[in-house]
Amino acid sequence: MSHKFKVKQTVRLKQPGISDNWINSAGVYEVLRLMPADQTGELSYRIKSGMTERAVRESEIRSA
Repeated sequence: MSHKFKVKQTVRLKQPGISDNWINSAGVYEVLRLMPADQTGELSYRIKSGMTERAVRESEIRSA
């Protein structure tokens, strides 16, 4: 299984939470690192916007 997104690609959260909208009004993140699959087998990523960095599953993001 290969990652859908690449390092340095810009992505958005599919359903940003309230705190995500407050911290990152543009909603655009940059992919920092490709991570292995979690316990469910879904691939994950490390993403960042400004000072906010987080880990997300592939199903939680989309192309910007």
